[in-house]
Amino acid sequence: MPRIALHCSHEQIPPSRLLKSIVRAEQAGFTGGMSSDHFAPWSERQGESGFAWSFLGAALAQTSLPFGVVNAPGQRYHPAIIAQAAATLCEMFPERLWVALGSGEAANEHITGEGWPAKETRNERLRECVDVMRALFAGEEVSHYGLVTVDRAKLWTLPETPPELLVAAVSEKTAAWGAEWADGLATVNAPVEQLQRMLDAFGRRDARLVLQVHLSWAPTEQEARAVAFDQWRTNLTDPPVCWDLDTPEAFDAAAAFVRPEDLDGKVLISSDLQQHVAWLQEFAALGFTDIALHHVGQDLDAFIDAFGEHVLPELPA
Repeated sequence: MPRIALHCSHEQIPPSRLLKSIVRAEQAGFTGGMSSDHFAPWSERQGESGFAWSFLGAALAQTSLPFGVVNAPGQRYHPAIIAQAAATLCEMFPERLWVALGSGEAANEHITGEGWPAKETRNERLRECVDVMRALFAGEEVSHYGLVTVDRAKLWTLPETPPELLVAAVSEKTAAWGAEWADGLATVNAPVEQLQRMLDAFGRRDARLVLQVHLSWAPTEQEARAVAFDQWRTNLTDPPVCWDLDTPEAFDAAAAFVRPEDLDGKVLISSDLQQHVAWLQEFAALGFTDIALHHVGQDLDAFIDAFGEHVLPELPA
């Protein structure tokens, strides 16, 4: 059975509430956690954006769960700082942290005032960051002069085991590229056939394979769809547009003509808990080691309790 994690969406929920939710999730039978890491939400209705790394320390301290975070080093974050943050958490909480690395989104990175590079350049920058971070985890003093600059950096506090570095990918091309350097793959829900192609492109079934599932559950179908439409319609924009929009207002404008039915496939919407079981069983059968459930609503308590009682026990052992 894959680990079933609760995804903690900082763009929608204050970190104090997310901390209570992850504790509740562990008590309900969830076996992992996952965290977003953004500077801004995708809409004004979501309305939050706490600092993920502060939250991660508290969440790891208050639970026994393994945790993952999606991060984009290279612009808003210097890779040496992310390496230090991850190494410190791994020293305190051994072998409980993985980090999925991506090339970033303008909505978070524009705050530095630097120009927003083309995707090819962002990938090159990410690859440099990976090499810098791995060298730092190995205890080396690192100087690097390229798309990122590092001057004589050394991590003085190191864990016995560094965190796994995964590639965050939404295309087969990125999954294949990530197989060259990553310890695993993290992606998001899509049709089963597409996910199978993603896994085939990555090509390594002995690695950590993470699937983030966007879903909406409520006692009635109408409520489940209303929650999804209110909170997640700004997240239907496909790459490259979603990478290049730079404010919540821009995302809201881009979603002006989205209809409630347009969420089908992007968000798994159902009031039927057995339907959610069936969807998750399909994903588990593909071989994912971790499935992170992201209920796109802002109230997680009822979702955690319902899934803990009726969904998690039905998933394959």
